Amino acid sequence: MKGQLACGFVASSLLFCLTACGGGSSHPASTSTSASSAISSVSPACTPSAIAASTTSQCNATVKGSGNYSSAVAWSASGGTINASGLLTAPTSVGNVTVTATSTQDITKSGTAAVTVQTSSPPSSTVTSVSVACNPATVNTSGPSQCNATVKGSGNFSSAVTWSASAGTVNATGLFTAPASAGAVTVTATSVQDTAQSGNASVTVQSQTVQSKHIVMVLEENTSYSAVVRNAAWPNLNNLIANGALATNYYANSHPSIGDYFMLTTGKLLTTNDSSTTVWNVDNIARHMLAANIPFRIYAEGIPQGYVGGDTGLYMIRHNPFALLSDIAGNPQVANQCIWPFTQFATDLANGTLPEFSFIIPDIADDAHSGTPQQADSWLQSNVVIPLSNQAAFAPGGDGALIVDFDEAATSNTTHGGGHVVAAFWGPIVKVGYTQASTTLYQHQSMLRTVMGVLGLPNPPGAAATAPPMSEFFTQY
Repeated sequence: MKGQLACGFVASSLLFCLTACGGGSSHPASTSTSASSAISSVSPACTPSAIAASTTSQCNATVKGSGNYSSAVAWSASGGTINASGLLTAPTSVGNVTVTATSTQDITKSGTAAVTVQTSSPPSSTVTSVSVACNPATVNTSGPSQCNATVKGSGNFSSAVTWSASAGTVNATGLFTAPASAGAVTVTATSVQDTAQSGNASVTVQSQTVQSKHIVMVLEENTSYSAVVRNAAWPNLNNLIANGALATNYYANSHPSIGDYFMLTTGKLLTTNDSSTTVWNVDNIARHMLAANIPFRIYAEGIPQGYVGGDTGLYMIRHNPFALLSDIAGNPQVANQCIWPFTQFATDLANGTLPEFSFIIPDIADDAHSGTPQQADSWLQSNVVIPLSNQAAFAPGGDGALIVDFDEAATSNTTHGGGHVVAAFWGPIVKVGYTQASTTLYQHQSMLRTVMGVLGLPNPPGAAATAPPMSEFFTQY
């Protein structure tokens, strides 16, 4: 008896020693140190979830847990039969069948899925069409355009597509990057479910617009396209158009004026309250020009240098968006550098110090807002066109461009927000006698993008970032 006890004591001591020192690995059942495993959930799913009587549906279970748990399940069904691999055979009668998957490790953990049994097979899914739209439809070389596909079909069809392009590249989300050369590119979306179904969109790739250090922009007011083009009330502007370029599919964004002026400078409407004097801290063309050290001036009738106050005389602050941007209105030094009375325009021309970008604001008697069209036409010709014609930058071989843009159409014209208006271009870098050839819809955000492009400024703000550029109206590299 003593021998047996001593032997047992030695054996126990030896076992303890082996365990404490990491030994005993040849006897895992008696020395296990692994963490216990547990089942947390069982989630079955059956495909298809609607079947005809006596047909089959394959069910699969997702088992989750901790440790070295088992993913094995036992299957059962409230109707029909289901085998060990989860293949359900529906009963001969219609109704709902509940399929249950129960963990074999922990039978308290189970999950259910419903399968609908119908009198006949559910309709098969088919893809009937794929259509594609790319925005913008006209881009510069190496520029982006976002393409989207609309897939139509019947049943539980898939809307997934694969993308391809005849030139350039297009990624899995439909973002097209234009090639380095100009031309027409076809972007194609093909149904993943049915590769026989596909759709195309055409993207026009244009060469980069020429650069300029002499851009002059004049804003006219509240006149529809049809009241200007080939209208006897605007003889000088129509002569300018004949010797320059005209956008025939150009629309303002809003009524009343203030939103259009902000779209031209920030790419956003910001407000439609013409009485607003809020100063906005948003990304804008002035911010970009200041950061790039591009000289610019706002020449406005009826105000002194650096004026950022409200309406005075025939001057309306809503026609001067630069005076409502924090980059200028919030900095008196910048305001003094950039905002000038219109009389300074003639002085700068005479001194050969015209900045790279000039924004001209006639008063409401001279911009067709309150005065006659004839008065506005005559003022533009006498005070802007003729003086520019005598400048080397606007002579053949120069880099000048004059842009005459109307903020909005007549109030009754609300197409695309602000109605059909004139956007005209003239100068040695503008195509002569050119009328818009594309069907592209242009609005003020396109003008903003175009002006910034001509000035060599990247990353236009707001809606201008994705607006189609108006490159077609300029000579190309």
